[in-house]
Amino acid sequence: MTQPKHIVSAATIVFNNQEEILLIKGPRRGWEMPGGQVEEGESLKDAAIRETKEEAGIDIEVIKFCGVIQNVDRSICNTLFLGKAIGGELTTSSESLEVGFFSIKIALEMVTWKNLRQRIEYCLNEDLQPFYIELSGRDVEEIIFKLEP
Repeated sequence: MTQPKHIVSAATIVFNNQEEILLIKGPRRGWEMPGGQVEEGESLKDAAIRETKEEAGIDIEVIKFCGVIQNVDRSICNTLFLGKAIGGELTTSSESLEVGFFSIKIALEMVTWKNLRQRIEYCLNEDLQPFYIELSGRDVEEIIFKLEP
């Protein structure tokens, strides 16, 4: 029997002191929150911190676990956090064409992928946390199940 292969990622909604959120503009999906794959031997929280630094140049403190979104068909498990900027300077990388802090309203307008915008909305809504969402289908992702407090 072959070992299952899953991808685990960690992403963070990062706030600055003006209550704006950090977005990166990636080459494939456009504007989104910073995040990426958890490396072997790395905690989810440490991955969220590392990915934000690598993609945007910002040091963060993770302040809250928000939930999990699992794409069952593609074997991807996305963990989502809230964090606050504690240092660093905005900078682009090989994974980010542009970076910046934006008001929540503007940020939600900038994020055009429905699934990515939904992640931000769920992370900003304390009434839905912690959440667990299963997605099915490569092109049409629908919510099958979610846990609410």
